[in-house]
Amino acid sequence: MIKTGIDILAARPPSSQRIGLVTNEAAYSSNGIRSRVHLLDAGFRVVKLFSPEHGLPASGVDGARQEDTIDTVTGLPVISLYGDRLAPAAQDLTDIDLVVFDVPDVGCRFYTYLWTLTYVMEACAASGKGLMVLDRPNPIGADLSMAEGPLLDEKHCSSFIGRWPMPLRHSCTLGELARYFAATRVPGLQLEVIPVENWDRRLGAQAAGWHFRSTSPAIRDEETALLYPGTGLLEGISVSEGRGTDKPFRQFGAPWIQAAVLRDAFKLLSLPGVEAGIARFTPAEGPYRNEYCEGLALSVVDKAVFRPVFTGIALIQLLLLAYPAQVKERLYPTVANPSGALHLDKLLGIPNAFNHLQSGRPVDTQVAGNWETEIRKHLLY
Repeated sequence: MIKTGIDILAARPPSSQRIGLVTNEAAYSSNGIRSRVHLLDAGFRVVKLFSPEHGLPASGVDGARQEDTIDTVTGLPVISLYGDRLAPAAQDLTDIDLVVFDVPDVGCRFYTYLWTLTYVMEACAASGKGLMVLDRPNPIGADLSMAEGPLLDEKHCSSFIGRWPMPLRHSCTLGELARYFAATRVPGLQLEVIPVENWDRRLGAQAAGWHFRSTSPAIRDEETALLYPGTGLLEGISVSEGRGTDKPFRQFGAPWIQAAVLRDAFKLLSLPGVEAGIARFTPAEGPYRNEYCEGLALSVVDKAVFRPVFTGIALIQLLLLAYPAQVKERLYPTVANPSGALHLDKLLGIPNAFNHLQSGRPVDTQVAGNWETEIRKHLLY
């Protein structure tokens, strides 16, 4: 049975340290207890909570501001790290001795929980507070041979959906990335990572026998998480990425797409490990809210050969070729990027991304070997 960091910490004798816990409703122990409740029941002195994007319930609208609140489950105060601030303020840390981080990840660079972790790391280092990261499996697997670029261009594309250079599909756990960034970006941080036990890093959630819980409103299952490093790029162009439907990031479309024609063109690409069927839907949110759309529904049929980033880039270039007059670069306003400008650059991690893809030029996704060399000494599994 897999034991995550929360399972192992909760089994330890509790200390008298005052803990600030960064968490959300997606964080559970292996036996189905909310992490924050599990620590309190085990006698740990949790005095406040911090929540990332989507809030403590992990159900807030993508990119929407989350307010400070009170947790209805524990009665503890909750400080939002996706509202007035992205990092804990110095005064938020004065009445705690240790920050504990337990938030599930999905293995993609532009998923914001990772970057909340880095802001917490910096705040802890600046305030002289220790940080403990309770590690969890990467639900789409952490086989480093499956890592895909491009590497983020920090000079031109650094943002809250990618601050520092790393692959788009990183094939690491948050604990490993915390160790890496502590060594390379956050000097002086007192960091402890509690590793997962009994997990083979090559295995995703289902293969490892580990229950996947929805990590945010649009990432509802393991297949969606696996598609997301590719189909998430569709947020940067003028199509619906499936938000506001029952299959976000598993289907996409627009009012001007002819699904049958696009499906035939997709088949000619012969992309490995993925198949496409016709999708017809009317999204409840997004650029075509309440408009009838046609497009494609994707299914991963072979995880061993499927490359989500390569697939996502190929999809955008296919759409640009098939619908050059309709496909435009899209603004995507969020709390962290109020104007919504250059969203595709920030997602893909390269400058002038729309023009690059429109030109048909290739994008270098083959970074696995270099990334493994870079990250190797920080790995835990």
